[in-house]
Amino acid sequence: MLAKKWLVLGVVFAFLVMGFLSMKRAMPEHKEMHIYKEIKLYSPYYFEKTIGGLAIIDKRDDFKEKPSAADVMHRMDELDQEWGEKHLRVEESDLIIMGDNNQTVVKIFIKTPEERKFLRDFYGI
Repeated sequence: MLAKKWLVLGVVFAFLVMGFLSMKRAMPEHKEMHIYKEIKLYSPYYFEKTIGGLAIIDKRDDFKEKPSAADVMHRMDELDQEWGEKHLRVEESDLIIMGDNNQTVVKIFIKTPEERKFLRDFYGI
């Protein structure tokens, strides 16, 4: 009887651990929201609500991508990172957002070291 009790507790514990790990994996990366919101204004990607969940739309060519509900936030992060590697540049204490023709669209002042670390970690710049 005691072995059955431990077996049930072990299975419950295993399910709890697996659930926690899957939820942790599904969470998007932490973002420094002040600078991320300013950059997001110039990003060509945005969400569109659909009956089946969320779709990612590219403003440049209206291309619609429909990843699964579990992957939509990760896919948006991937697209933002790819765009950021090509269109973002840091010069001293300014973040420069470049257009498609390498013209400067806007300069954003980097206020804190956490923002600079976020740019380095998330966008790779």
